[in-house]
Amino acid sequence: MTPDMQQRFSNLGEGDIDVLIIGAGINGAGLFRDLSVQGVNCVIVDKADFGSGTSAAPSRLIHGGLKYLETGEFGLVAQSTLERNLLLKNAPHYVEPLPTFIPVFSWTRGIWAALRTLLGSKTAPRSRGAVLIKIGLRLYDFFGSRDQVMPRHRLILKKKARKEMPHLTPAIVAGGIYYDAKISRPERLVYELVMDGLEANAKSLAANFATLAAVSGGRLTFRQPDDDEFAVSPKLVVNAAGPWIDHVNGALGAPSRMIGGTKGSHILLDHPELVRSLNGHMIYFEADDGRICLVYNYLGMALIGSTDIPADDPDNVRCEEPETEYFLDSIRSLLPTLRFDRDQIVYSYSGIRPLPASDATTPGLISRDHSAPVKEPEEGRPFPIISLVGGKWTTFRGFAEEVADSVLARLQHVRKKSTRYLPIGGGKAFPMEVRQRSVWIKEIAARTDAPVERVDELLGRYGTTAAAVLSFSSAYSDDQRLTGAGHYSFKEVDWIARNELVVHLSDIVLRRTTLAIEGRLKLEGLREIAGVAGAALGWNDERIAGEIEDVVNQLDKFHGQTLASRVPACRRA
Repeated sequence: MTPDMQQRFSNLGEGDIDVLIIGAGINGAGLFRDLSVQGVNCVIVDKADFGSGTSAAPSRLIHGGLKYLETGEFGLVAQSTLERNLLLKNAPHYVEPLPTFIPVFSWTRGIWAALRTLLGSKTAPRSRGAVLIKIGLRLYDFFGSRDQVMPRHRLILKKKARKEMPHLTPAIVAGGIYYDAKISRPERLVYELVMDGLEANAKSLAANFATLAAVSGGRLTFRQPDDDEFAVSPKLVVNAAGPWIDHVNGALGAPSRMIGGTKGSHILLDHPELVRSLNGHMIYFEADDGRICLVYNYLGMALIGSTDIPADDPDNVRCEEPETEYFLDSIRSLLPTLRFDRDQIVYSYSGIRPLPASDATTPGLISRDHSAPVKEPEEGRPFPIISLVGGKWTTFRGFAEEVADSVLARLQHVRKKSTRYLPIGGGKAFPMEVRQRSVWIKEIAARTDAPVERVDELLGRYGTTAAAVLSFSSAYSDDQRLTGAGHYSFKEVDWIARNELVVHLSDIVLRRTTLAIEGRLKLEGLREIAGVAGAALGWNDERIAGEIEDVVNQLDKFHGQTLASRVPACRRA
């Protein structure tokens, strides 16, 4: 915990907190920022790290939800496309446009099936022809016209499509191209939302790795990793625990059955030929069983996803062997002239979507819309509980705004500021234009004596926070680089450990950086990170060894990654 946060907790008094938010994923962090900006005193807690649950396991897309048109969720598409456009403006350091290609295998197939789905059928279309896709893309452009920042769609014929992507199966008849967006570092964006909330309100607090130790009437006690405890008596509790919502409500004395989650897994391939052939595009395609899959370039690797399988154990979710087979078979069918094998897999991850409980027979048809049901106060529980159910990564700001307005009304506060155009973290004062970027880089390079290439690299990694990283007075030089991951420096790690609410080594390796997912990290590099973090956080040799072992075990169990020698990223069940 940073000295500033320690000071805030030491000054915490009875009745100081208006709202307690349990769960620091994207929805909880977005609400924490919004309420703190309005002057509401909040504390956000998570049993693990910020953004370490479902929010760390998305397809890393910021998208409007093209497939939601089939189920008639036009309001969700409208909100999603708007929020996508806003994130391109508010988080330009992590969110960027992604041209997307849809291979089309027929001209008219799927029209009647799509109409049945639109009218409430529980089965999705097995194939979507060019006519259906053209109609969908036109609607998508229409709904995405607010704050529009990207080109409209176009439909190209087979010859041109295969010229642009020569490895595509010859079975296609055409292709649609439209624009969505991708996010390079979703875990950091969650963390930055929390930090923005702390900066906006000096009376707000944030605690990761804080477990609920006791509930007594309206007083909730949390235990931190060092066994210190703090207690709050909030006027209102927001349950933003995602797939753990029902568990948290039970612990608060308000049993519920709100969540019916589905599991989404992804794999990442070290496949330069595939990445080059994508030409900067994502391919959004139907697998042979009719499910939607995707592949695109993520940090120089090919990200392939995702599955949609009913699941209810978020603490032990991982990519399994059948899912790996499914991904590899699907991509082989789409791109038959390329080789795909397990030895190309460098990382996998999986999470459970906190979808509403549903009796839908097809998981993909469960709504991705959000809701915020309220359990009003009862005897022995003086505070109401608002549960954040469902939702999707892209719409977190709009969801937070809706819930914040409800909370403000209950507290008899008024909204002071809209978050609609409020930059996030390193997106503040971000140089959007090429000339602005060049000027910013040169100024920071001159101020810090860092090469312009290095400033440019860190601007892409941290946004304008790169200036603070490079200006930081550290015992290490930025020229001291990690073994196996020479694009990261000891100085960066030192800055993160001292300034970014780090509790465990895994926070640095898995969330404050993309070192693990990039597949470059070696065991020696992990030891170097642990040494720097240990010196910053006062860890002894035993603690350092334990932290290293914990990261090695997490990578092996949940991400199929062995640091000593790379192994296939998904495990046999």
